[in-house]
Amino acid sequence: MRVVVIGAGIVGAAAAYELVRAGAEAVLVDAAHQGRATAAGAGIISPWTGRAEDPLGVAGAGYYPGLLAALAEDGRYDVGHRTVGALVLLPPDETAAEQIRARVTARAAADPHAGEVTTVDAAEARRLFPALGHSGSGFQGTALHLSGAARLDGRRLRAALVAAAERHGLRVLSGTASLEARDGRVRGVTVGGEPVPADAVVAAAGAWSPALLGPAGVHIDVVPQRGQIAHLRLPGADTANWPVVLPGGSGHYLLTFDDSRVVVGATREDGTGFDHRVTAGGLAEVLRHALTVAPGLADATHLETRVGFRPTSPDGQPLLGARLPRWTAWWSRAASAQRA
Repeated sequence: MRVVVIGAGIVGAAAAYELVRAGAEAVLVDAAHQGRATAAGAGIISPWTGRAEDPLGVAGAGYYPGLLAALAEDGRYDVGHRTVGALVLLPPDETAAEQIRARVTARAAADPHAGEVTTVDAAEARRLFPALGHSGSGFQGTALHLSGAARLDGRRLRAALVAAAERHGLRVLSGTASLEARDGRVRGVTVGGEPVPADAVVAAAGAWSPALLGPAGVHIDVVPQRGQIAHLRLPGADTANWPVVLPGGSGHYLLTFDDSRVVVGATREDGTGFDHRVTAGGLAEVLRHALTVAPGLADATHLETRVGFRPTSPDGQPLLGARLPRWTAWWSRAASAQRA
């Protein structure tokens, strides 16, 4: 059986990897669009802390241990994943804080992958994430610490998935794919003038999915939502194990990587189309929120601002399932746990 996967972000790469591991012949088509979400997304695995329940995200978080083990078997050890925990900063309003505490505690109790939930004071929160400030400034409240949360470098995981899949025979094509449909069935794709017959096609094109599927008569209500995410560096700081920081109710976040890098984000901009510019307003927004929570970042070096387009549906949920016979839209459980 041959399956073509269109879209080589983390979703498409995960789909291709699972297909070849299951014994299918797989072809991955990579258009390398500027602004694809995987290249920009910060990568937070903490589906227990959001406002809405996220059963698909919970399943994805539970899928990572097996995925990491499989990648290790294929010689891919450094994939950008680390369990560092998360700090949910509680608001000063006690009623709102108690609602968050009850929600997170209940969800974590139902899933062993969430780890332990503890309440920490401001001093302990600042010890875990020093950029939150000190006793005279910065964060002064209480926080929930969720030990099972993790961070993910989507670029590194995507590269590991593709490399491991190629070891199992994956073929990667560069270019923009168009669907080849006859008699109400998708028969394959064409990439750069080359026909690629297939028994099934996986659409993992993210925000570009409507343009891919529309010519075949499949219309989905997905639009790009621009996210701007700033990367900073704290010279000399060992940020390797700092937890993810989620200010309760704000929608913004902070997380770190090993090279003294702190990632702060993100904007959620509707109506931008595929305009991938970094804007003054977007950068100001993410930095303002970051410095309000973590004044210790004031002297950090600005390294870059990444821009990505989230594929946004009307209810914010991923789209899954077949829309035509032998045509499949499939969302990887592993990738669905990644948030940016």
